[in-house]
Amino acid sequence: MSATPNVTAALQEKFPQAAARASLDHPAVNVPAADAHAALKFLRDEQGFDFLVDVTAIDWAEGVSPRFTVVYHLLSTTRHDYIRVAADCPNDATPAIATVSDLWAGANWHERETYDMFGIKFDGHPDLRRILMWDGYPFFPLRKEFPLAGIDSPLPDAEIGAETGARLIAAPMAGGPFVASSGEINLTEAEPRAKDESWNERRGKPEA
Repeated sequence: MSATPNVTAALQEKFPQAAARASLDHPAVNVPAADAHAALKFLRDEQGFDFLVDVTAIDWAEGVSPRFTVVYHLLSTTRHDYIRVAADCPNDATPAIATVSDLWAGANWHERETYDMFGIKFDGHPDLRRILMWDGYPFFPLRKEFPLAGIDSPLPDAEIGAETGARLIAAPMAGGPFVASSGEINLTEAEPRAKDESWNERRGKPEA
């Protein structure tokens, strides 16, 4: 199931700066950030891509410019076609792009999560605030400089803070990559464990 060549050709005709993007699954297109909202509206209204599957982002790492790329995955529920649209944020220090929450209501939470994890702002969003981390949290956990083992951060909730000693490792996967020793356990039945178990150790929980 993939978008027909007519769709990408029509998009490039309407937006001459759009360019094909390397992809191993579905057709993908790069568009300038300034054209992203209009291009996505064109795909929705004139090409039948009525469902916004996802909004996410890529951090290419510090020192790379443009550093951040916002990625949209669209589906046509009538033709069962997919297309991926990517737009580079023009400002590495304060990345931002126009919201598409006015085109798809579901973009509201997708964009809030992308803002929360990457620090990318969506101009015109009706309620752009963190959705997973708490207000005032100073880091963006999916940026490349954020360590896999996490960063100790004060908890804003006094009740939770009392239980954890007012500290929490705020990190994806609670400690980074999961590992298991080959040959020691049945990998299809065992729960994985993290390389860094310090969070469990501080709470007095067993490692396994």
